[in-house]
Amino acid sequence: MDPTTALAGHPPTELLPDRQREHSRRVRTGLVEAGLHDGATWRISPTPFPLSSADFSAIQSLGRRLLAFTRALNRLYYESVGGMQPTWVAEYLDQGKPSDLIDFARMNRFRVSLPGVIRPDLILTEDGLMISELDAVPGGIGLTGCMAQTYTDLSWPIVGGRNGMIEGFARMIRSLHDNHLPSLAIVVSEEAKDYRPEMVWLAARLREAGLPAQTVSPEDITFTEEGLFVESRLITTLYRFFELFDLKNVPKAELMFYAVRKGRVALTPPAKPWLEEKMAFALLHHPGLELFWRRELGQETFDLLQQLMPRTWILDPRPIPPHAVIPGLNVDGRSVSDWKSLAGLGQKGRRFVIKPSGFSELAWGSRGVSVGHDLPQKEWADALDRSLASFTKMPHILQEFRKGRRVAVSYHDPVKDEIVSMQGRVRLSPYYFVAGETVELAGILATVCPLDKKLIHGMTDAVMAPCAPPSPTVGVGGVPAGPPSATMAVSPP
Repeated sequence: MDPTTALAGHPPTELLPDRQREHSRRVRTGLVEAGLHDGATWRISPTPFPLSSADFSAIQSLGRRLLAFTRALNRLYYESVGGMQPTWVAEYLDQGKPSDLIDFARMNRFRVSLPGVIRPDLILTEDGLMISELDAVPGGIGLTGCMAQTYTDLSWPIVGGRNGMIEGFARMIRSLHDNHLPSLAIVVSEEAKDYRPEMVWLAARLREAGLPAQTVSPEDITFTEEGLFVESRLITTLYRFFELFDLKNVPKAELMFYAVRKGRVALTPPAKPWLEEKMAFALLHHPGLELFWRRELGQETFDLLQQLMPRTWILDPRPIPPHAVIPGLNVDGRSVSDWKSLAGLGQKGRRFVIKPSGFSELAWGSRGVSVGHDLPQKEWADALDRSLASFTKMPHILQEFRKGRRVAVSYHDPVKDEIVSMQGRVRLSPYYFVAGETVELAGILATVCPLDKKLIHGMTDAVMAPCAPPSPTVGVGGVPAGPPSATMAVSPP
């Protein structure tokens, strides 16, 4: 492949090899100076990742649908607790969570609280987009914001624009306060320390935009009867960048939650473990809940999300009655009524993924994930047994595996100072910020991993870049010729 080839299998762009190397070096320098890249953390692309019109349009419209899904999931949980929906829904979503956290999360004052950031992980497959996960406490906000600025300064068009991530985050925080300027502390736990540099960068840009903000460790928070302070500054808003499963290891978590309970500080995302559960996909596909989802989401959104979210099942080891089957789970043309029957499947029949469901240190960064057809039969059987055995403390889900389609990317090799081509599969991570009833797309991060990697996530072999919107093609006489194709190149203006 010609080394001038841009991302995603596009034909050569107008950016010549010397300029590609220059752009790559400038991107790397900008990220290193911002403290977000050590020179070899991942591979730098000379160009942003261009989106087709169809994919971009789908992603633009997805935010409001995912907000509707999150709101409906929240309502489903409360109605299950109240007996208006099946009680097993809340029982599943509460499984393995400490009772004091459940009691705190169920308080009426937090009933309508939802995450201010929605980030799905989208895989580009041969059949279109697929949502592999929803993340309510996502990393990458500062990184995507910094990359947007860096590529925009090189005259590339970027989804969300140069400051979309900063402005979206600020708008989300301000929406939590009606009549006064918030004072924000982004609290990053030790467990999430790898993300601290990007949150430090984000806080600095928020201050430049006029929003008082600091990135702090939990130990930096002090509590008085007046409220929470960082040094001498009163904090009105906490952005929680720590997972709920890790609360016992977060210093002063009880004091922070006490201040939230007393209304002295706003907390986002809210401490609602059911909104961070991977079981949610299984609930969407459960036939016993279909009427609820249709009513809450509307027919169009329900049908679309059922298509985008792979079929998912909760690995519950309790016996299934002899006359019953697991809804929607069919292998080799047969219905399944016993999880353990999956253990003996051949490689072609094991196109499933097992994931720990939400409340676990293994639930992020692709840790704890088992890909059935990528494992020897015994290892697959062992993974299935372990998952079933851990149900009471750490539930797992079984999910359809959908293979990402091939894309071609280019990256800069800093040692040889060359542009290198690579075949891979891509994950798109759009960031939607919620302010009241408004949800806006602020940026999209593309992560492309080599073909031999079954799981797509940030790694040293990955190419990471912000996404560019599609550009109109030009027809005869310079007249736009309609939407761009999936092989359109992106060139700087």
